[in-house]
Amino acid sequence: MSSDARDCNNIEMRAVINFFLTKGKFQKDIHNILIETIRERAPSYVTVKNWVAQLKRGDFSTCESSRPGRPKTVTTLEIIDQIHKLILEDRRISAKSIAEQLGISHERVGSIIHEDLDRRKFSTKWVPKCLNADQKPQRSQSSEKILEFFRRDPNYFLSGAIGYQVKNLVISL
Repeated sequence: MSSDARDCNNIEMRAVINFFLTKGKFQKDIHNILIETIRERAPSYVTVKNWVAQLKRGDFSTCESSRPGRPKTVTTLEIIDQIHKLILEDRRISAKSIAEQLGISHERVGSIIHEDLDRRKFSTKWVPKCLNADQKPQRSQSSEKILEFFRRDPNYFLSGAIGYQVKNLVISL
């Protein structure tokens, strides 16, 4: 259910509860009338009780009031550009150190990296989630060469003796 439909239902329910309250009905009676009339869509007794208490305190508004708390996070293009610049300078940088450098939350940095910059951590580097047309054949060729080294002699490959060649190949990516 969309938030607009839910808000509309809340507005209607508050108006109905306000009507019955002005007619002298008690909250238990109002809840029973709502259950008889609209069955499963009726608000819970606790909700009716809270709304009746609000109306008795003088809050006759049928609209949703704004709630205090944490403000919505705002991501500006400047922050996205700063994070992108830091990642391009050092692909091994952690989200925590980016957050410390820019003075924003670690969660916000992670959200920007994953959602706005569309990157993910691969091994120790930030890489794009989707490879471009030039990167795909390079990655495929590198993987085939590494697999070829492994197929020649798995024990020799796993012993680390060939690690230098593989490391140079991977660095060139």
